[in-house]
Amino acid sequence: MSSNLTHEIDIVTVPVSKIDSVDFENLAFGSVFTDHMLVCDFREGQWHKPQIKPYEPFMIDPSAKVFHYGQAIFEGMKAYKTEQDEVWLFRPDQNLNRLNKSAVRMAMPEIPEDIFMSGLHQLINLERNWVKKGKGNTLYIRPFMIAIGSGVIAAPSTQYRFMIILSPAKSYYSGEVKVLIADHYSRAANGGIGAAKAAGNYSAQFYPTKLANDKGFQQVIWTDDATHTKLEEAGTMNVFFRINDTLYTAPISERILDGVTRKSLIALAQRDGIKVEERSVLVSELIEAAQNGSLKEIFGAGTAAVVNPISGFSYEEKFYEVPKQENSIALELKEKLTNIQYKLAEDTFGWTVKV
Repeated sequence: MSSNLTHEIDIVTVPVSKIDSVDFENLAFGSVFTDHMLVCDFREGQWHKPQIKPYEPFMIDPSAKVFHYGQAIFEGMKAYKTEQDEVWLFRPDQNLNRLNKSAVRMAMPEIPEDIFMSGLHQLINLERNWVKKGKGNTLYIRPFMIAIGSGVIAAPSTQYRFMIILSPAKSYYSGEVKVLIADHYSRAANGGIGAAKAAGNYSAQFYPTKLANDKGFQQVIWTDDATHTKLEEAGTMNVFFRINDTLYTAPISERILDGVTRKSLIALAQRDGIKVEERSVLVSELIEAAQNGSLKEIFGAGTAAVVNPISGFSYEEKFYEVPKQENSIALELKEKLTNIQYKLAEDTFGWTVKV
């Protein structure tokens, strides 16, 4: 990743910040946004000059392609503040790489590195007071791109808008999570857009997740579309299974998102001598492990929660409880990862980037 953070950007600031009106101790995740946002448009075959401007609604044509054909992609990342008032990012190059892979898959233009990185750094530097100290406090970063070209012909847009908005966040914890293993609905299919962080992937999950919620489960563990025998993701997160003292997680594929948290946890586990296998885990294997006592942990991994332990799962109307572990590998890995993100431990991987 280059260090070019000097792309020329027009900056218009708000006359008065709204920060003093925000209750930082009671933040609903993703509901409060900072004073400014980054906007950069793609027109006439090229990216135009980016702007940092006050956070506000904007108008686009009712026939914009994003409304009719779903050309929309996004990323999720965070900024962290140390006790020394330094602000750090975590592996932003990985988010840019994945955003551009998503763009290619959705027939959208790739975002130049200098626009993304320079815009990200300048926007966060402007809003650094919104990044609060203390482990668990973060600034959630949402880069996204939508098709803004007009016309309802079923074809890719010729005009796009790339934006970054920021939202202060507290430590994310959803409590005890019980999941339902999918035996009909699928998150993604071979040849589809499951590996892209496309908006439509998430809206397609809402209905089967609602059905699971109605049965008392918080999330769905998705299975492969062809046979519904291979365990793939948990809700909107990658998923890990600890059987005895080995961690198993599904390999990256056309159906499974290349999670930044996922790959970071794998690297940490391997560094510390924890055995990790990236292979398909069968539903039948999981049930057998639950029955014979070798299933120790299940946990989701993603940007918002980092690690989300799962207390039990249901399959074909039968519930299997996951025993609580005195020495949880999931929580141990979460602690090690967040210590790196907050600069409380040495970053031997070179993952952190100072703003």
